Amino acid sequence: MAKYVYSFNEGSKDMRGLLGGKGANLAEMTSIGLPVPFGFTVTTEACTRYYEDGETIDSEIEEEIFGKLKELEDVTGKKFGDLQTPLLVSVRSGSPFSMPGMMDTVLNLGMNDETAEAMIKLTGDESFVMDSYKRFIQMFADVVKGVDKKKFDIEAEKTNDLKQIIVNYKEIYKQETGEEFPQNPQTQLMEAVRAVFRSWNNERAVLYRKLNDIPDNLGTAVNVQAMVFGNMGDDSCTGVAFTRNPASGKRELFGEFLINAQGEDVVAGIRTPQPISEMKENFPDVYSEFERIAALLERHYTDVQDMEFTVEKNKLYMLQTRNAKRTAQAAVKIAVDMEQEGLIDKETAVMRIDPSQIDQLLHHRFDEEALKSAKPMAKGLPASPGAACGAVYFDAASAEAAFDRGEKVVLVRQETSPEDLAGMVAAEGIMTSRGGMTSHAAVVARGMGKCCVAGCSEVIVDEIAKSMKSGDIIIGEGDYISIDGNTGNVYPGRIATVAPEMSGDFAKVMTWADEIRTMKVRTNADNPRDAKQAVEFGAEGIGLCRTEHMFFDEDRISDMRKMILASDREEREKALAKLLPYQKEDFKGIFEVMEDRPVNIRLLDPPLHEFLPSTEKEINDLAQQMGISPEKLRDKVTELKEFNPMLGHRGCRLAVTYPEIAKMQTEAIITAAMEVKEEKNIDIEPEIMIPLVGIDRELAFVRATVEETISEIFKKTGKEIGYQIGTMIEIPRAALTADEIAEEAEFFSFGTNDLTQMTFGFSRDDTGKILKEYTDKNILKNDPFMSIDTTGVGKLMEMAIELGKKTRPNIKLGICGEHGGEPASVEYCYRIGLNYVSCSPYRVPIARLAAAQAVIRDKNPQQWQDR
Repeated sequence: MAKYVYSFNEGSKDMRGLLGGKGANLAEMTSIGLPVPFGFTVTTEACTRYYEDGETIDSEIEEEIFGKLKELEDVTGKKFGDLQTPLLVSVRSGSPFSMPGMMDTVLNLGMNDETAEAMIKLTGDESFVMDSYKRFIQMFADVVKGVDKKKFDIEAEKTNDLKQIIVNYKEIYKQETGEEFPQNPQTQLMEAVRAVFRSWNNERAVLYRKLNDIPDNLGTAVNVQAMVFGNMGDDSCTGVAFTRNPASGKRELFGEFLINAQGEDVVAGIRTPQPISEMKENFPDVYSEFERIAALLERHYTDVQDMEFTVEKNKLYMLQTRNAKRTAQAAVKIAVDMEQEGLIDKETAVMRIDPSQIDQLLHHRFDEEALKSAKPMAKGLPASPGAACGAVYFDAASAEAAFDRGEKVVLVRQETSPEDLAGMVAAEGIMTSRGGMTSHAAVVARGMGKCCVAGCSEVIVDEIAKSMKSGDIIIGEGDYISIDGNTGNVYPGRIATVAPEMSGDFAKVMTWADEIRTMKVRTNADNPRDAKQAVEFGAEGIGLCRTEHMFFDEDRISDMRKMILASDREEREKALAKLLPYQKEDFKGIFEVMEDRPVNIRLLDPPLHEFLPSTEKEINDLAQQMGISPEKLRDKVTELKEFNPMLGHRGCRLAVTYPEIAKMQTEAIITAAMEVKEEKNIDIEPEIMIPLVGIDRELAFVRATVEETISEIFKKTGKEIGYQIGTMIEIPRAALTADEIAEEAEFFSFGTNDLTQMTFGFSRDDTGKILKEYTDKNILKNDPFMSIDTTGVGKLMEMAIELGKKTRPNIKLGICGEHGGEPASVEYCYRIGLNYVSCSPYRVPIARLAAAQAVIRDKNPQQWQDR
């Protein structure tokens, strides 16, 4: 018979899939002798069964739960619902993957009118008992019955009489639910277990899983644990702490605690807590023991731990440990420090850093000169580093709407809650007037890599009036502020930012990644500036240089338009002759920056109408330059306009129709390379990429034009350089006939943007709303334009690789679509045997790290499958 409930002394940290992260770690801490209040875990398999059985708990599972409850009673010497020795429990969720604040918790469960009176007699502390009962009613109503917590908060403000508050709370409960507040502890327990199972599919948990790529079918465990009380007076407290600073990575005990409080008070941000270091004064012996346990847990797990604890009457209890969420800056420092301390090896250090999180280190910070002239309006806690500037919005829905309009947003709240998640996702940064360094806003922002200033009590935030005030400064909705997550400063208005640098620990980790990875990382760059930035970020070449971007400059677009609108070849060639020097100088600039690194240049790709004028003024000006009537020019523009340009007259089709365009571009590429070689003594072997090929003979036709042009240049100059000619695989037919295409191509570069577009029949420009519907409704797991669709598009890629290698065993294989910088796609490209990935300059370090992790994971998939 299946086992659905485990006591803490029956599990271990290796049972995370079954017991959830919290349950597995509670069992592990129990096994190594730490002071953990005893309890039991209802498994994730019970949660799965709950949904399979139509959201009901089977009687066998219920029987197991009460069997383990009896064991808990025996261990604690207390009884559930008993008036002499009442046992109270907490009921908490525990997913296999950490999902802080996303699911639900109920504390003090087991209280009723009778046990409350009994506890007053036993403890002699009416205030403590009534406070605990008040909390229980509110949490139970919220978590189990969905009653808004604010209804209770409003009622609590009417009186300080705790007994009267409880009477009022029970009346609210009855009004909202139509039921009396349950007095039977067994009923309370089963209702709470069901509620935790239901919380697996609440809106914020579903969104969190989507954002963090956590599967929906794992389920959550339920942890039932004997209560210990941090709200029993000034010799009791509760807190959250990290074995190292999760914002900076500094090796120090970091966290906060609240005297005479329960655990939810710390993360909710309702009261501003004290720094963990101050526990030395209030609880010297407890603090010493806590330091010892923190060090032990870090060594045991060989990772930074995020711990929850309670002190009841000067006795320490550990309620949770888990691998800590951390900023990218902290992740890098911790990885390097732990490797140097001998706790982990280099491969583990590289695996400890989330590639997508590296983005945090690659974005801007405030310009120091601009900062000197900026005066802060207030200062809060530097909860998550970085710099953010945006229009202020005071609720999640408004922040989302503004983001959808294209605005940069700063979400400002008194304190955030899990319901604010969507608004936090939309925001550049978050500011709260309440809460501490481990408040909801701080923890979630750090996990997302968002800048956050928390606990900024100098600012009065009026969420109803949609304004924030500090002194004489008032900021309304839509006004700009700038927030500094490194200092906690909040500034009115906008502050300029500067680009980041790669150095120190970050550079060291990237060096380790480069030593491990086998796949090259190139960049997509169309000008020397972007190429230079990419090289600084470690790019080993250019995988895509889009030549069309070079024609939009003001001094070139006129000649480009004349070329397109030319009535014959002779006119076209005149216009192209004027464009040739510009194009050549552009390529020279790129070659000089890239030195001997490979540069892959795509011939003209977009449909010609994209270069044509659209406004009346532009049409009139161009008509005058060309000596024709505006009406005639307008007719020509209309004639060239395409209904579906993605499938129209573009790519290699332009070179078939107008070979002179390919000829000019080839001449610009080759002469630029030859001149740089002569002037700078740099050997350059350009890769000329012919786009949108679907038929081997069209590639052969364009290749002939390119090679004929190169031969003429070599003959004319008496000099030669190496070069390669290949194609972009972006049409499904090219993948299906890759063996034939490879006869004419030295390399394949997968243009996965268009390949995805044509395989799905989705337009990446027009179907954003449709794709959101598809991912929201689980028709698609991920947006295929964000992460490679390995089932469909991936199958075409694998087919193209296999067929291409049959014809040309040493064919060079790469990817230049946006997927080239997305970690899961990079790993997939490694698995199918690509030689390189290419991505935007700021994603190069992400791709380097992801490529290294792919190698490590491939060597030992079992070790890393859940990390």
